[in-house]
Amino acid sequence: MDKFLIKRKRVVKQCCSQPEVQSSSNTGSNNVQARSSTQLEVKSCKNAVFNREEVNVDELEFDLALSSNVNDYDPKQIEVGLCNHSEQTRLDYRIRLTASFDCLKYLLRQGLAFRGYGEFEGSNNSGNFLELLHLLAEQNDSIYQVLKNAPKNHNMTSPDIQKDLINAAASVTIKAIMREIGDELFTILVDESHDISFKEQMVVILRYVDKSGCVVERFVGMVQVHDNFALSLKVAIDSFFSKHGLSVSSLRGQGYDGASNMRGEFNCLKTLILNENKSAFYVHCFAHQLQLTLVAVSKKNTRVGSFFYHVGVLSNIVGASCKRRDLLCEKQFEAIIEWIYSGERETGICLNQETTLKRVGHTCLGSHFGTLCGLIDLFSSVIDMLEVIEDEGLYDGQRAQAEDLKLHLQTFEFVFILHMMKIILGITNDLSQALQRRDQDLINAMTYVQVSKRRLQKMKDDGWESFFDIVSSFCTKHGVGIPNMGDLFVVHGRSRRNAEEKTNLHYYRVELFYAAIDLQLQELNDRFDKLNTELLLCMACFDPTNSFYHFQLKKLLRFANFYPNDFSPVDLVLLEDQLKDYIKDVRSDDDFYNLTGIGALAQKMVESGKHIDYPLVFFLMKLALLLPVATASVERTFSAMKIIKNAVRNRVGDEYMNDCLVTYIEQDIFNEIKKEDVLQYFQKMKPRRMLL
Repeated sequence: MDKFLIKRKRVVKQCCSQPEVQSSSNTGSNNVQARSSTQLEVKSCKNAVFNREEVNVDELEFDLALSSNVNDYDPKQIEVGLCNHSEQTRLDYRIRLTASFDCLKYLLRQGLAFRGYGEFEGSNNSGNFLELLHLLAEQNDSIYQVLKNAPKNHNMTSPDIQKDLINAAASVTIKAIMREIGDELFTILVDESHDISFKEQMVVILRYVDKSGCVVERFVGMVQVHDNFALSLKVAIDSFFSKHGLSVSSLRGQGYDGASNMRGEFNCLKTLILNENKSAFYVHCFAHQLQLTLVAVSKKNTRVGSFFYHVGVLSNIVGASCKRRDLLCEKQFEAIIEWIYSGERETGICLNQETTLKRVGHTCLGSHFGTLCGLIDLFSSVIDMLEVIEDEGLYDGQRAQAEDLKLHLQTFEFVFILHMMKIILGITNDLSQALQRRDQDLINAMTYVQVSKRRLQKMKDDGWESFFDIVSSFCTKHGVGIPNMGDLFVVHGRSRRNAEEKTNLHYYRVELFYAAIDLQLQELNDRFDKLNTELLLCMACFDPTNSFYHFQLKKLLRFANFYPNDFSPVDLVLLEDQLKDYIKDVRSDDDFYNLTGIGALAQKMVESGKHIDYPLVFFLMKLALLLPVATASVERTFSAMKIIKNAVRNRVGDEYMNDCLVTYIEQDIFNEIKKEDVLQYFQKMKPRRMLL
């Protein structure tokens, strides 16, 4: 029995005790007055006790007790009733709280809104949370009875209760992530962008190696910053670290998308962090650099730049109105039916799906490749749509633009560049998808870059004949004229007097095909060879391929010297001995024969227990894994932010949005946390009317 119940017993005993009767000869009226006085005292005591915030007792039962003769009512029965009722009240409170959390958990995992516009009794739609709670009550009679008999001011369904439960769930999830990190070293991935309300939001991702040797990237918070200056971002990061008990001294890497306020040489975030921790090495996002190679090719090759300009104009025309989108879909549907009847296309699951043209964005990874694939598939439908606009356009400018664009699309040069860039971007798109994996390491990333270079070089050396056949077949199918490759190339729009004579074959093969591939290879070499610094060259000695062919003892010791705070002179001596024993051991172990990448090597070390035999070697291996490859996890967070905070929910607060994002993005951790932990955290957040 708790302290509150003891107080109530004492007060009830006092209230139920009879007052002294002065004389037995008192009249009946005096007895009535005494009884009335006693009932008034008991009722007043009852109100004094049961109106307290800690108590929630049904007044009707107490009134029924008081309606009887007070002389016949045993105080011990009141004590037993209060005790039993208190336990039942707590049970009902737990049921209401648990039901509310179950509904919120489902909505958090799906990224759905909680409240509605009609949250009142008798509403046809009370919002997702209340409607889901009512559905749960309909399926569970115990929940239904508890909610039906719950006090109106203690239903545990108010917006404040919802926010507290969501905050408790997010806090327990973050604590689980911090426990998983523990005292381990980590890398920070940061980027900033504005939300639907045009508030600058900074996303923080932590990259670390877990106990099983796997590389993990976790979203741990979003912080509003008032500007995107490096100093403001640094202050926000320091505040975030202080809040979660993290230290800059444990930082071993930093990754950004390459913006000047992030990676510039002076007064940038990278420099500010390096001033505090020399071991927090910076690596430029690989996926961002890959996207920059395409932008550079477009700028340096005028014909490719002109091609993407017209593709952008076409995307804007298609997406300008719903009517044009519907028109394009109708033309596509007619073309697909015709191709199916002619046998050019097969039918089946996931075949012949409705598609449209994506907008091209220089900062959107893979958008160019998707746009070109869609344009090739919709080529005839796009031409038909432009002809409709040319004939039925409302304004002269629309009709002229459609006619000019249609003529440009039906040239051999446009079709040639369309297929050429589609193949080139297809190679780099595979690389981009590989770089965006969360568990990717730098050695694998550099391997993928080399594979892409070899594929491009092979396309240049041996791919011309097959490529030209593909372009010719497409032109024949869609009625595009194919020039004679032996004729002289005619430069449209320029004087032929001083023009250099060249054949069509030379122009298309050398000045377009070879030149575009050479530019792509040059950009890949220029941007990714800069990463071949001494740090990465030393780290590459951990590569397990070809029976640890790249292993070099001196370079790995040099790699350890980059981290003077982690390896003392004595540790370096011990590390050298462990490396000698380690390489003999793994080369003779068949389990380490076909491994690819440092990540797989680290996991195999943990599985075999060799991370205990060679602790310094495994620690050095983890430092190599901590260096970031790409900031794709940050971009995924911004995509999730658009789901949580959208045009309809544009007034979501910063803390509320952060809590929703934590539970939505880190669902694997959120699903594993115990419900009781969340309820207990919720109970301790502030004084509650009831105890669990």
